[in-house]
Amino acid sequence: MTTARPARRTGAAVAAGLAVVVALALGGCSMPSFSGIDQLPLPGGADLGSHPYDVTADFADVLSLVPQAAVKVNDVAVGRVTKVSLASDGWSAKVTMRIRGDVKLPANSYAQLEQSSLLGEKFVQLSAPAKEARENAQGRLGPGAAIPLSRTNRNPEVEEVLGALSMLLNGGGVNQLKTITTELNKAIGGREPEVRSMLQRVNTLVTDLDGHRGDITGALDGVNRLSATLATRKEQVATVLTGLSPGLKVLEDQRGSLLTMLKSLDTLSTVAVSTINKSKDDMVADLKAIAPILKTLADSGKDLPDSLQVLLTYPFTDEVLHGVKGDYLNVYLTVTAAPGTTLIPPLAAPSASKPPSAKNAPSTTKAPLALPSVAGSGGAS
Repeated sequence: MTTARPARRTGAAVAAGLAVVVALALGGCSMPSFSGIDQLPLPGGADLGSHPYDVTADFADVLSLVPQAAVKVNDVAVGRVTKVSLASDGWSAKVTMRIRGDVKLPANSYAQLEQSSLLGEKFVQLSAPAKEARENAQGRLGPGAAIPLSRTNRNPEVEEVLGALSMLLNGGGVNQLKTITTELNKAIGGREPEVRSMLQRVNTLVTDLDGHRGDITGALDGVNRLSATLATRKEQVATVLTGLSPGLKVLEDQRGSLLTMLKSLDTLSTVAVSTINKSKDDMVADLKAIAPILKTLADSGKDLPDSLQVLLTYPFTDEVLHGVKGDYLNVYLTVTAAPGTTLIPPLAAPSASKPPSAKNAPSTTKAPLALPSVAGSGGAS
């Protein structure tokens, strides 16, 4: 009885296994492949949902990252690493990640290798780029997307931090900090108000410089343009500098005379200032006295230039030339009496043969006067 029970149980198990194999074969299903324990999901991992997608990222160094490590977005697990392999360039590592289907990231997202704690596990942190780059991104991170080496990075290891700290403490500048601190204490000790005043002045200076950034930038741009111009005229500048040497030598030889001249100019300026100060009242009075004359000259206007033109031809103006006929000068004078003037007729001697009468009275028309004779002239008209 006791030996028959194990035989019956073994036969039942074999029959059940054969039934499963037959069922899988009839249903057209293939047996899942299993290559190692690393394919088993870690307990408490991210829920990938029903429609996950795969993306890859190239890292220069993945440190101790292993498959089944977490993939996070904002420290929330959204997937896991499925494969870590060597990239095609032979120098970097390619990490394949499976992410939950409802996670949406820009196409230019970043991947960074981080550590959960000081001695914790490694995981991949996916993050969106800066706001401007995120707005300019085209599309989203989808199935088959690849994050290039330029958008991946890693945090420093604890060993690297401790090694750098060891170099700083042993062979770095920490030993000199004590000396620097001691010397600063000696330099500043007892001079705190002066140091505080200096810092306030430096703050004022920096504030003023910050307020004149535009002017400083403009000045630097001007100096840049000047430098560019001088760079294109090196030969002319060299010629000028070469030609200045004799002149500078002459100035050097006459430095004593120049100093004497400057001293004399200083004395002259002192005397001139004293003279002007003493004669200030008289000068003001002279300017006030000449003011009416200048006003009269200004009022004369156009008459003054015309008078100067006639003055050079006095007493015969240019119109007299029209009366000159050869060596004779005909002058006709027309006189107009002012209104209310009484004209006295000229006196004439009576005729001897006939007494004058009203009818035959001599005419009152005045004949032209004969011009005086001129020596060497032929006659008069």
